[in-house]
Amino acid sequence: MEFRFAEPNDLKTLAAIRGTDDNSESYWFNRISGYYHGTHSPQLALTPRVIIIATDDFRVIGFVAGHLTRRYDFDGELQWIDTIPDYRGRGIATSLFQLLKNWFIEQGTKRICVNCASDNLVALNFYKKNGAVPLNEYWLVWEDIGQGL
Repeated sequence: MEFRFAEPNDLKTLAAIRGTDDNSESYWFNRISGYYHGTHSPQLALTPRVIIIATDDFRVIGFVAGHLTRRYDFDGELQWIDTIPDYRGRGIATSLFQLLKNWFIEQGTKRICVNCASDNLVALNFYKKNGAVPLNEYWLVWEDIGQGL
């Protein structure tokens, strides 16, 4: 297992990973590509952003993305985290999350938010297991992302 920063030639693969839900790969390619290139930004997002991918034998098996923000007066936002189904439950998301935490800390951020559907129990449990607390029905937060390091 290796981790690295995403490159432009990874974007179609990331879209395919996200495209397994209700939206098409082309939808996700446009979103992820725009995010990567800075032409699409979530509400109140700032320019510094990162996409980190996990690979197994050069195959992209997961990724995490985050950026600095002013949403809800927070410093950063976890945008996406996903792994392909065959690799879920192996700690890859936890490793990706740790790398994103480190990136946020390197940026001098502390307060981080993440949007999560209230019926997405897998994601809710993952975020809570990793220290997030509910802000409201759709958002969870880390008041100090570096706490517990």
